[in-house]
Amino acid sequence: MSVKIRLQRHGKKGKPFYFVVAADARSKRDGKFLEKLGTYNPNHNPAIIELDVDASVKWLDNGAQPTDTAKTILSTKGVLLKKHLQGGVKKGALTEEQAEAKFTAWLTEKEAAIQAKKDGLTAEQAAAKAKVLDAEKAVNEARVNAAKEAEAALIAEAQAAEAEANATEETTEEAAE
Repeated sequence: MSVKIRLQRHGKKGKPFYFVVAADARSKRDGKFLEKLGTYNPNHNPAIIELDVDASVKWLDNGAQPTDTAKTILSTKGVLLKKHLQGGVKKGALTEEQAEAKFTAWLTEKEAAIQAKKDGLTAEQAAAKAKVLDAEKAVNEARVNAAKEAEAALIAEAQAAEAEANATEETTEEAAE
């Protein structure tokens, strides 16, 4: 029986959510699986990946073949690096402590890069929000200025009409005298 590490699709139309599973290669895409290794949610930026690294390494050591997408996900979470480091331990090139130190150093560096991406996206969203707010303030200010100008024009018109009425009154009074 050949085992594949692959994605099993869940979620609704247009909103995929995947289980990363170890399954028999002959089973259906969303069918029976041997073990659930984690989840992958591509709906967020950056994508959310939760994976059991040790179980994934165990399956790879036992001969499971990952699909292309699953291989990318395993690589992103460091499963392939851990398998590589364990191979070095088996050959005697590294000690277990050295391999674990290298893996944790890589993991912290990867988490820092992901956090930097999240911070950059947050900053971009804040800048876009500020730009929209400034544009909205400009529109509101223009609307207020137009209303003040219209009100001033109405007042001036009313004063002109009143002055004209007073002038005609004075001329009628003068004519009457």
